Amino acid sequence: MIQVQYFARYREALGVDGEQLSWASELATLDDVRLLLLARGGVWALLAEQNLMCARNQELCSLSEPLADGDEVAFFPTVTGG
Repeated sequence: MIQVQYFARYREALGVDGEQLSWASELATLDDVRLLLLARGGVWALLAEQNLMCARNQELCSLSEPLADGDEVAFFPTVTGG
């Protein structure tokens, strides 16, 4: 299983704070998970944003980060202050 977490406005827009996805060898990277979620259409398109940030097992990483069964993945927008 891959545990997926959504934070900030992503959580609000999607109406869910997280979910579990069945592990599959096709989910080799965080980007593979993102593309799977994007294929749902509709509001899930927000995960196509240029400034998307992600983490694997609570460490910031890029979308090219490899995944393994049991990993936790998080998607969140960049944080800006002012």
